[in-house]
Amino acid sequence: MRTAAVHVAAGSLLVTALAAAPAGGTAPTAPTTLGAAELRGTAVAAARAASEGIRFGRCPDARDLPGSMRCGTVRVPLDYTRPHGEQIALTVSRVRATGKDPADGTREVPRQGVLVHHPGGPGASGMYVPLLGLLPEWKRVAAAYDLVGYAPRGVGRSAPLSCVDPGRFVEGPDPAPVHPSQAYKHRRIARAEAYARGCAERAGGALRHYTSLDNARDLDVLRAALGEPRLTFLGSSYGTYVGALYATMFPAQVRRMVFDSAVNPDPERIWYRNHLDRSAAFEDRWADFRAWVARHHAVYGLGRTAAEVQRGYERARARLAEEPAGGTVGPGQLRTALLDAAHYDDLWPHRAHALSAYLAGDPRPLVEQAGPLREPEAAAEAENARAVDTAVQCNDAPWPTDWTVWDRDNTRLARRAPFTTWDNTWTILPCAYWPAPRQRPLDVRAGLGELPPTLVLAAERDAASPYGGALELHRRLAGSALLTERDAGSHGIAGGPNACVNGHVEAYLLHGTVPGRRASCAPHPETGPRATPPRRASGRAAAAPALP
Repeated sequence: MRTAAVHVAAGSLLVTALAAAPAGGTAPTAPTTLGAAELRGTAVAAARAASEGIRFGRCPDARDLPGSMRCGTVRVPLDYTRPHGEQIALTVSRVRATGKDPADGTREVPRQGVLVHHPGGPGASGMYVPLLGLLPEWKRVAAAYDLVGYAPRGVGRSAPLSCVDPGRFVEGPDPAPVHPSQAYKHRRIARAEAYARGCAERAGGALRHYTSLDNARDLDVLRAALGEPRLTFLGSSYGTYVGALYATMFPAQVRRMVFDSAVNPDPERIWYRNHLDRSAAFEDRWADFRAWVARHHAVYGLGRTAAEVQRGYERARARLAEEPAGGTVGPGQLRTALLDAAHYDDLWPHRAHALSAYLAGDPRPLVEQAGPLREPEAAAEAENARAVDTAVQCNDAPWPTDWTVWDRDNTRLARRAPFTTWDNTWTILPCAYWPAPRQRPLDVRAGLGELPPTLVLAAERDAASPYGGALELHRRLAGSALLTERDAGSHGIAGGPNACVNGHVEAYLLHGTVPGRRASCAPHPETGPRATPPRRASGRAAAAPALP
């Protein structure tokens, strides 16, 4: 997501991995209905949170943060059917509204309450979200709203979930074969089974309570703890699904909602089919990247056509398979780094430079950008993100449990979308062997008048959240407005380089104005080439190497 770049630069781990639900070989699953016991439990927890509030103080890593950001915790039930039972503490961060017009510091701006931002995942922390207010694109919003972020259950210090020893999480160079042999597939099946067992052994009975529905319930408790009668919310990527569930479950508590880069909420696509859709979409986005590199052959020397750039990539893969760069970067690490560029086109110059330099005999930029982060803290953060990502998706919905279904679907898909199909499969394959009960997805929808106007944002060529998801969410939430950035593909567009998009987001958050039922903006200016390598600003690719 575009705001993801901000969070990463601020030190937050941004993992935008959305995966999938059964295709061919499994019967469609009827959507679940709202559980009365869980709704009662949420009401009890919210009332308690409203009474207790949140005591904000110094943040744990305050040395690295501006003094205006404060942190606290809110208690939520582990199991909403037992609201007085075991409680877990979610960490919360906040920067108060400045109350000053950024264009005229003498003019006061009325406070509108709290804006809660969920940056995605599953597995991403939003603790650095309030730092968005330091950026020019967010200053007008930060003048009117307290900016609030939080770490969802399982993430960071919020009852952290782990499935393997973090010290063993970052493995050696990954061969990542485009056409995996049967022997390789069996090795990955065994690894997936072991990972699922590890999640169960480490989490015990709590494992079943890491779900999107519980995340939506937690959001209502957070709203109450913040003293907000109604929620103003910005969800990016997976955060849009949490927001959509919230809107379905608690429509009377919604004030304003922005859904940025929407996940397809159709119950039959949560999560296996969404996963297949994403693999296909990434093939198109990979083609966009290769075409851009070819247009800048004078800078990178990787070829004047997309086909020539593809051949250069294949040469790099083959060379890395024989001798990993720096002993750490194999074909899998190369693919992950380039997949990251498929999310965010501001990374295109950096990844193109790394590939160009490697083929010219200098592996240092590639190792810098794609090598694993082996520092213990970074490894633990990445392992935690992967564990939460896996648990939430596996718990949320039924998955095919027969490997032949996975093999058939992904073999077919890989013929036309080889770039990420199989690696995407290995990431979420533990769901085939998941030991916890599976839920049935909620049928996300709201009738006309049930919600205030909401705003759905989408880039037309976004691969991580394909455009069809935005269309589906718009269709399901009557009265919503859909704003499309045409012919663009960066994942997450609020607060990005498109002034038209930002203007509409501001108008909605500050004044409640939506741009009509369907509106569009021209694409943001194309990223220009650069010949010099970047500093490793994010480590997105290496921080969570298994996640797409």
